[in-house]
Amino acid sequence: MKLSQFKYAIPKNLIAKNPKSPRDACKLMVINKETGDIETKKFKDIINYMESGDVLVLNDSKVFNARLYGTKEKTKAKIEVFLLRQLSEDENIWDVVVDPARKVRIGNRIFFTKNLYCEVIDNTTSRGRIVRFNYNGDFSKYIEKLGRTPLPPYIKRESTEKDKEDYQTVYAKNIGSVAAPTSGLHFTKDLLKKIEAKGIKIAFITLHIGLGTFRLVEVEDLSKHRMDSEYYELSKDSADIINAAIQKKGRKVIAVGTSVARVLESNVVTSKHVRYGKGWTDKFIHPPQSVRVIDKFVTNFHLPQSTLLMLTCSIADRDLVMKAYKKAIKEKYRFYSYGDALIII
Repeated sequence: MKLSQFKYAIPKNLIAKNPKSPRDACKLMVINKETGDIETKKFKDIINYMESGDVLVLNDSKVFNARLYGTKEKTKAKIEVFLLRQLSEDENIWDVVVDPARKVRIGNRIFFTKNLYCEVIDNTTSRGRIVRFNYNGDFSKYIEKLGRTPLPPYIKRESTEKDKEDYQTVYAKNIGSVAAPTSGLHFTKDLLKKIEAKGIKIAFITLHIGLGTFRLVEVEDLSKHRMDSEYYELSKDSADIINAAIQKKGRKVIAVGTSVARVLESNVVTSKHVRYGKGWTDKFIHPPQSVRVIDKFVTNFHLPQSTLLMLTCSIADRDLVMKAYKKAIKEKYRFYSYGDALIII
């Protein structure tokens, strides 16, 4: 398939700037991939599309306050330092993106407090830098205190204290993402308790989402696109829970989000088994590929021509998904990270 087949026009007023409250009060579009039926429900109704013995797979990665603001030594120019990932814990070296990049060169120091600064030690891309922070203790405390929530680039406002809670799933545990696994933002603790009480098992994977999740495909031939690598972990316990459902007739694997889908599909040994492990994945799932172990899929409404939309179109027919998107626009669904959800059954 071609890039142009995933293009659509989204009215700006449908891009959600804030989440619904409570989380599970948002709309849920239900797409039946067998019949082609499309219905509108509330997210809390999602429990009706799960049965005892099914497995709900969630990404428990936790977003950290990746956006730091400092001043350049001597010139006092204001610089944003966006933390991507830590390269060395011992030396506190990080891969970062800086803005404005033209003002940041190797050897520059950027101060965040009177005593805390980072020094630029290398360039990576046009805006990318490698920096070393002059702090060797528990740096996560500094990040939590000084950093800001890294809202997506299409939310045109400054992050607030409320975003620290809103832009985080209620089950977030393992720190490492600079973007939330947004399909999971709709679940409340109460809804998860009801799901477990119904006999549905919950399995967790971890995939730390990077800025590449917002990078649009720029080549018409999808086979030429390369995904950014992201770190993941799939424990033996979770793999055992998932495999037990795969092997039992009538049990369904319900993946919540594209990050979960990519981890599962990166670890398929056969259509009846996923392996446990950890590592890096650059798995790009797009039509005419299909998924092998996912029966139902929960996700948000994604950007045009994004890898996330393409993955969704590998789980249900592209024409059906695009028809659903057209309906969502007509019925004023809310789009993107803080928007409404859909489930493919």
